[in-house]
Order: sequence, then C-alpha cells, then structure tokens
Amino acid sequence: MTSEAGVTLPCLADLSAPVTPEGHQLLDILDPHLPRIAAAAADHDRDGTFPVEAFRALAADSVLSATVPRGFGGLGLSSVHDVALAVMRVAEADAATALCLHMQLCRGITMSYELRHADPVGKALAERILWLMGTGGAVIGGALKDAGRTTELRPGEEGGWLLHGRKILVSMAPFATHFVVATRTRPESGPARLASAFLAADTPGLTVPDNWDGMGMRASASSEVVFDDCPVPEADLFLRGPAGEVNHAAMAGQTVSSIGLLGVYAGIAQSARDLAVARVRRRGGVPAAAVRTLVAEMDVKLYSLRTALGAALLHTDHHSGRTAHDPSERGLRMIAPFQYAKLVVNRNAAAVVEDCMTLAGGASFTAGHPLSRCYRDVRAGWFMQPFTYADAIDHLSAQALDLES
Repeated sequence: MTSEAGVTLPCLADLSAPVTPEGHQLLDILDPHLPRIAAAAADHDRDGTFPVEAFRALAADSVLSATVPRGFGGLGLSSVHDVALAVMRVAEADAATALCLHMQLCRGITMSYELRHADPVGKALAERILWLMGTGGAVIGGALKDAGRTTELRPGEEGGWLLHGRKILVSMAPFATHFVVATRTRPESGPARLASAFLAADTPGLTVPDNWDGMGMRASASSEVVFDDCPVPEADLFLRGPAGEVNHAAMAGQTVSSIGLLGVYAGIAQSARDLAVARVRRRGGVPAAAVRTLVAEMDVKLYSLRTALGAALLHTDHHSGRTAHDPSERGLRMIAPFQYAKLVVNRNAAAVVEDCMTLAGGASFTAGHPLSRCYRDVRAGWFMQPFTYADAIDHLSAQALDLES
C-alpha cells in the first residue's frame, strides 16, 4: 500500500479496503449486484427460497470463479482478506447469499492450495475441479456435517469406493453441480483415513431432499444430501491422514478455506448497525443518553470485530505461502489467530444485533423486520466449522496450558 507521497504504508487491519488488485476488481464487479440482492432478500427469507437469479447474474459476471487462477479461466483472487471483504459486502445486502457465495469462493482457494500441496492424484483432481469452475460453470457445494452416523467410503467390488451416509446444512445443495464431501474410508484392512470425495450432482445414489426450513439463513438452501453407495473412483478422492488423529499441519488448510466465512457475520453486524443508526437519526432531536451510549458501544464492538478479523486475515495471507516452515508449527500458528478472531466476531456480531434490536424496539421482533433476519442469521456463526465454540475452547486452552490436544 503506497501513499500519494510514495511512502509505503502498512495494510490496515480493519477491512476497509482490498489489499490486492484482484480484490479491487471483484468489488467493482460486485457493487452493481448489491442493490438487487438487498431488494430481494426479505422475500427469499420469508419464502425460504434460493436467490437463483442473483447467482446466475453473479456467474455471468465471473464472480463465482473469482478465486480460480487466471490460467484456469478465473480472476485469480488468492487473498483470503479480500475474499472475506467481498463476502462481508454481500452480507450487508443479504447474509444467506453471502454464505453461499463464500462456499463457492473458498472452493477456488482450497483447490489452488491442493494444486500446490497435494499428492499427484490430489493435484490432478484439483486441476480438474479448477477447470470446471473456471470454464465449465461448476457450482460446488461443501458437505461437511454428518447427520447421525459418520459418512464412510467402503471399497467397491470393481475398484474405487462407495460413499454412504448423509450430510446436513449443505448450502445451495439443490443448485450445486458438484459436491466435495468430508468423509473417511472404511478399508477391508489397515487404518481408516480421512478423505474428501468429489462427486457430480447426478452421481447414482446421490439425492437432495427438499426439506430445508432453517431458522436463519433461510435463503441458503442448506438442504440435506444423501449418499446411497455412490461410486467414487480413486481419482476423485483427496486422501488425508489417519482418522481420529489430531493433524496440526492440516490446520493451515482449514484456516485458508474457512476464515473468509467470518466476513458473513461482520457484514450482518454492519448491516444491523446501519439500520439502527438510521432509525435513530430519523427520530430527530438529541437522543437520550442511554441511546447515545448504545450507539457508541455498538461502534466500539464493530470496530473490535473488524480489526480482529482484519488482523487474522492478513496473518493468514502472510503465512499461507510460507510452506518451508515446519508444517505442524505452521498449522498451529495459522489456526490460533483464526479462532481468536472467530470468537470475537461471533460474540460481538451477536451483541451488536441485540443492541440494534434494543434501539429499534418491539417492531424488530416481528418475523419480517430486517433486524429479525439479522438476529436469526447471526446465530449460525457459533456452530460453523472449524471450530465450534466448545472445540475452539478445547484447542486454545490445550495450547496455552501445554495439554495433550
């Protein structure tokens, strides 16, 4: 970052501006879409419908392939700081749309990461996925959370694997062309391994029940996905480490893929704050001292949230390319600031929305009020992976106290 006088300045850790040319380009493309996304948000939330037209328009402007390298047909955005900033701007218009957009953008980031660091089979698969995203219009859903029994890969009779199980909270599932599924192998001999399976939406045995009816993020179409012995060739599998073992090195990839999601909750908090402050201004006159106190406290919480998140994002960008370091130490260095920021964002975003509802009064408790939507949407941050609140506390305290984690 350079001043008008030509002096090099440090990047500001407050999510005020992009830090890369690709980030500026993406925001310029996104800006004309935001008013239409905001105008349709209430209807999609009320009806629980996915914003299909908005996503088609974003796809037509290459937004859905923004994090795909230019050589594969994308915009080449690789900074997680700028991904989070773009997601935050969309979340100010509609959090559910932003949530789904992040799922797509993080896929380009993670496949670019796999292209550099995976084994030969994984690199070839990452290259194929990036081509599909960059030139084939692929929309890729991430299936992470098991519903009951663990999703497993069993050996197929004619080679490859058969995927069996069920995932919940798979955002934009009915509209995805492909899925990346977090699973584990159940081999006939030897230890089970963690894996990520890549499947087309029309794979035999794959179904998406029409049963999404969430409390919040209602326009995200976060349906279940059912896998009934879906065939998965060896070439469509990212194999990881042994199941049940803590893998500190893998935490680097988890950070790169997931930290941008916090932009959703930063955007919700900003949107709620702007709604509440505008309402106070419309009342006219000098507000009561308690109202002014709440407004000031909200801005302090929002600044703390954005600064903590901005610093963690810059930290992630700094370390993501430093692969010469010890992999386990690198993973631990990257995951800690992510989890610090996640706790700050989750806590402060929810507190800001609650303060805004206090300022708005009882009207904000009705289902159709925009602050009611913010209140329902912001709760999702607490159980988003990695980590949930309980898992984050276990990990961070174990590291601080030098306990076995």
